Amino acid sequence: MRIISGTYRGRKIHPPNNLPLRPTTDFAKEALFNVLNNLVEYENLRVLDMFAGTGSISYEFISRGCKSVTAIEKDPRCLSFIHKTGLELKMLNLFPQRSNALTYIRQALNTWDLVFADPPYDMPQLPELPGLVLSGEVLAPGGLFILEHPKRYDFSEFPGFDQHRNYGEVNFSFFRKNK
Repeated sequence: MRIISGTYRGRKIHPPNNLPLRPTTDFAKEALFNVLNNLVEYENLRVLDMFAGTGSISYEFISRGCKSVTAIEKDPRCLSFIHKTGLELKMLNLFPQRSNALTYIRQALNTWDLVFADPPYDMPQLPELPGLVLSGEVLAPGGLFILEHPKRYDFSEFPGFDQHRNYGEVNFSFFRKNK
């Protein structure tokens, strides 16, 4: 795994083999950020990375100059890896938090400009995530929500749906919260 662009471009990240996750492929991550380059200005962006796993998406946002990234992960081994990697790279605007992502967004005291979620593909609540994020206070008005999901889900009729991108087995659905 590597950081694709920005300040930390080319840095390789080596997570332990025993982490219980399915990381977003470098191919899909690069494609996602190519789309985002045309949708957002990174400099003032406050990002929430739900189900952060190895932190790969968080590192990419930090590398591209985001104001802050909060990485939510419930697995202590994954969280420890994110914290350790953030310290090694001196990412002072990365804020790892140990929490269940669904509980966190229901109780969040902050709002973010962009929320990214890469839940386990077999998570029963996965189809509910757009509703939870878009109807709650976690996403700022006009904010962008990106959901990584398997191809069996189609969110195109969901209020706030903006676009869908497919990269092999990885699918991203983009949503905008009304202003």
